[in-house]
Amino acid sequence: MDITVGTFNLNNLFSRYNFTAEVEIVRQGGIQVDGNVRFTFVEPIGYTFRTYSGKLVQPKPPAERKIIADRIKAINVDVLAVQEVEDIGVLRQFALEDLGGMYPYQVLVEGNDQRLIDVGLLSRYPIGGVTSWRFAVHPEEPHGYIFSRDLLEVEILEPKRRERIFTVFNTHLKSNYMRWGEDPASELPRIQARRRRQAESVAAIVTARTRPNSSFVVTGDMNDDVGAETLMAFRAAGWINGLATPKETRPAKREQQAAHNPPHPAWTHRYKVSKQAPRFELYDQVWLSPALARKQVDAWIDRRKNHAGDGSDHDPAWVTVRV
Repeated sequence: MDITVGTFNLNNLFSRYNFTAEVEIVRQGGIQVDGNVRFTFVEPIGYTFRTYSGKLVQPKPPAERKIIADRIKAINVDVLAVQEVEDIGVLRQFALEDLGGMYPYQVLVEGNDQRLIDVGLLSRYPIGGVTSWRFAVHPEEPHGYIFSRDLLEVEILEPKRRERIFTVFNTHLKSNYMRWGEDPASELPRIQARRRRQAESVAAIVTARTRPNSSFVVTGDMNDDVGAETLMAFRAAGWINGLATPKETRPAKREQQAAHNPPHPAWTHRYKVSKQAPRFELYDQVWLSPALARKQVDAWIDRRKNHAGDGSDHDPAWVTVRV
């Protein structure tokens, strides 16, 4: 049988509400209220505003939720690793309401990111063991957790016998974000060093958790291109880039200057600094174990219609394996 496995950064899939309070009349009588209800909090102790980097956390606009949901429905993959989701409640709501229940299995474990973005997984296939590696450390950083978010390990099972088909390792490595006024000359090496350590930790954990003939997928938003020095550990581990020669669901939108068009289809992230040529890189990756790579039959990237992105500034990517 053929199984499709993909990855998609959903770009801040946050919820709408975040407050704690008691409504006395509802608590006492358990009444049901129909229509619109307005709650007034007399004391500020009854609610909290979520912030990160000095900004208020806002819900993802309904129009953008619909766009990413429509894109997921269109690519219709069996197993989808996702990044930048607030929590399991949001993922479940998204799977039920926006995706119409097409993924009965949802997985998310709270990670380390102070901005509230986590990694998760949606699946048509049953889920076996789930392991979070959020508390992992690197020898060069023994006093702090190495993953900015998490490394989420999820077993995908055959529906009838419930035997493991393969394991998915989903992660979201250190971003390239720098605060206003920070010096790129000093900050960029620090960012790259942390991403390198994260990649080394991913490789070490996956190697320890699998055998040479194991079937597994290492996927997610790596925030760097597949050939980057920071991801050398992935290549050294012998994993196969499943998106080396992908097909596109539509041609990429043309740039204003023909010389600035992407040189190849193997990209999922477009970044443009003002007055500079845009950069096209494969941030969203699907690495296959040698055993599973031998069973790969296809690879795709769902190409955006707008340069700024369609609901996300990342394009979803996936592979097909025959197991």
